[in-house]
Amino acid sequence: MGLHLAELPVAPGHPALPSGLRGADRMTAARDRDRYRELMLRTVSWLIRAGAYGLIGVDVFLRASLGPVALPVTVTAYALCGILLVVCAAVIKRSGTAPALPVLLGLITAVSAGVCAQEDVTSLVALGVIAVMDAGTEARLTAAWAVFGGGVVAAEVGALLTDASPAKALGIPLLLMLGLLAGFNRRAYRLRADQSAALLAQSEELRARSEELRAEQRRGAVLDERTRIAREIHDVLAHSIGALGIQIQAARALLADTPDVERADGVLAVAQRMASDGLTETRRAVHALRTDMLPLDEELARMTATHEQRHGTPVALRVDGGPVPLPPDQTLALVRTAQESLVNAAKHAPHQPVTLTLTYGDDNVTMSIANPLGAAAAHGFATLDGGYGLTGMRERLLLLGGTLTAGAADGKRWTVTATVPR
Repeated sequence: MGLHLAELPVAPGHPALPSGLRGADRMTAARDRDRYRELMLRTVSWLIRAGAYGLIGVDVFLRASLGPVALPVTVTAYALCGILLVVCAAVIKRSGTAPALPVLLGLITAVSAGVCAQEDVTSLVALGVIAVMDAGTEARLTAAWAVFGGGVVAAEVGALLTDASPAKALGIPLLLMLGLLAGFNRRAYRLRADQSAALLAQSEELRARSEELRAEQRRGAVLDERTRIAREIHDVLAHSIGALGIQIQAARALLADTPDVERADGVLAVAQRMASDGLTETRRAVHALRTDMLPLDEELARMTATHEQRHGTPVALRVDGGPVPLPPDQTLALVRTAQESLVNAAKHAPHQPVTLTLTYGDDNVTMSIANPLGAAAAHGFATLDGGYGLTGMRERLLLLGGTLTAGAADGKRWTVTATVPR
């Protein structure tokens, strides 16, 4: 009778909450487990009541010597309490705490307490104690006190009618008070258990939401990584294929104007070497750029030297301020911007000198690539893919908190300026 949901162990064959479940599945499994334990609690509780009811009947009718008046009164009271207990069980099973429940418990308490004032019928008060305990647990506080008060009044009236001893007249209310206090204790324990269950449900819900958020973050990270690798492949291919196209165009021009096979072969050899370098750079991008890069000023120096060798175009590199180490993503963004800008310069302004200026400021690092506009680009300039190169470079820098500007000054020089924070 004093059992509670949190005290009942999980029965064999009923699995504990699986650790692999997540979100709504875990909450559903927890609710199913609680329903099972609640059912077991009710079953055990009413089996205990039935056993107590039978033991009380054995004690009263086999050990007590009742007179011709006391016997029918006691039998009637005992049977009535049994019927009321069955009705209480049906009410609790159907609707939980119903308004009729305190009335039923009050009748059990009053009948058992009033009749047990007789000699040799003391054990019948246990039914009243059970009823008062249930009232203290299930009913409102005022209703519980009313059930207790009704039992005390019935006990005192029975004591007066049967001329019971003062010890019995005082002992029955004390027993009922102990039952009421036990009921209040069960009520407090149940409230704490319900609060713990509510907190557990909230934590499960928060955990489910957290798992969903982490899953979204993982999906977002995967998409960001795919976008980053796609951007790297685009930049590498734009640089390599653009430079390769320039070399092939030069070879065709040599074969068309003056059939200089030797010079054309040299140009094609350079194109072949550029294609091989482009494949190497593409593999590097596919592997998420896990290879270490040189410092930015050294990478730009290597790049300008390669550009001069391939295209025969002078490139002046100037570094202002003391070089400082930059994060790999910032270094890579500036390197890719310089690569595409140099290829664009070779395509749209061939053999025109290029100036690359790298400035280390207090708060940011700025890189500027400038070259005179060639005759073909005097009336309009675009990147290799019709604008997507500039867009890709700008997006890359925006993700790092940087900026990119590109345009012609006075229609004479094309300048690309990229800035990243330190």
